[in-house]
Amino acid sequence: MIPLEYYLVLSGILFALGFYGVLARRSAILILIAVELMLAAVSLNFVAFASYMDAELFTGVIFAIFVITIAAAEVGLALGIVLRIFRERRSANVDEASSLKW
Repeated sequence: MIPLEYYLVLSGILFALGFYGVLARRSAILILIAVELMLAAVSLNFVAFASYMDAELFTGVIFAIFVITIAAAEVGLALGIVLRIFRERRSANVDEASSLKW
């Protein structure tokens, strides 16, 4: 059995890469991918702790399924917004999205 620390290190690396991607990128699509990477790291933590604490209880897996479901809804909504911005501005740059006002 793989120790819990390996899962935590992998999850920390994934979360750090996602956090860097959110801070460093200007494209809205790449920022969405980075956010999804961060959510995958959180799901990995939930599943790792659930299997480490008690393999009979599925609470961590249930939380991971909720995170995946919310991430899918978030991506659907965010891609709709990004497509709308792209049609208006001909760019998916998040710096230009701040100029959208009523």
